[in-house]
Amino acid sequence: MAWYKNAVRLELQPESREQPTIRPTQMIFHTIVAPWDEQRLYAYWKNSTSLESHFGVDFDGSLGQYLSTTTRADANYQANRRADGTGAISVETASNTTASDPWTDEQLEALTDLGVWAHRTHNIPLRACNSGSDGGYGIHRMYPQWSPSGTKCPGDKRAAQFRAELLPAIIARAGRSTPPPASGPSKPVVSLAHIAAAQRRDPGLPQGGTTYKAESLIVETALYKAGLLAKRWVDGSLGTRTRPAISEWQERCGFRGADADGYFGKESLTRLGKAYGFTVKG
Repeated sequence: MAWYKNAVRLELQPESREQPTIRPTQMIFHTIVAPWDEQRLYAYWKNSTSLESHFGVDFDGSLGQYLSTTTRADANYQANRRADGTGAISVETASNTTASDPWTDEQLEALTDLGVWAHRTHNIPLRACNSGSDGGYGIHRMYPQWSPSGTKCPGDKRAAQFRAELLPAIIARAGRSTPPPASGPSKPVVSLAHIAAAQRRDPGLPQGGTTYKAESLIVETALYKAGLLAKRWVDGSLGTRTRPAISEWQERCGFRGADADGYFGKESLTRLGKAYGFTVKG
């Protein structure tokens, strides 16, 4: 299974366990024709339709991933039903309600990084697809095998961006070597005592009030990446909206009852840090 580390994992079931595997050779970009973030898109695919994609990208560049890229997603018609088992990674992007707007700078940056990851993870060729089955990168409107009734997706402005900006950026960035890690500590540090103090104080503060905003943002971002906290509540305030997310994380860690009370202890916070890139001090 292949999951992109910079995307929030919002795994669709039963699709994830029931749909066949694919060997990705293509990445196809789409437009949602709705101003939906990754959480709203997850709810739509979970409750309203089975024509899901692998990824959803909001205007601010935040990503959700709904299926492993080695599992078939059904948004590309025959692109994922080829006899040789090859298939396409599909990427939905938020837009206005007429698909007439261009990708934002943040979306282009996120799509570029995602495209590079797909090349390095699945060896997707660094070129535009030359046919419906040829390996490479494409947009939904390019070939009838990807859309049986025809489509303008992802819209004229985004189609132009794909050729002029997105694909060249993927090719250029994928050709660069990955820089070595910087020497010395690189992970942010969160104080358990500070987080505990914020959990006690923040719920009683006026809207927007924070106690240790920088550290709380690190923790809330991790909960968001874990799929436990809606993006709109990542605000640096450990208030009443954050506590249920912490309780769910504690249950994932194996705590039950009073031990999953929504207030971080050393073990639950440390395990969150190990999973999402920060360290904890006492």
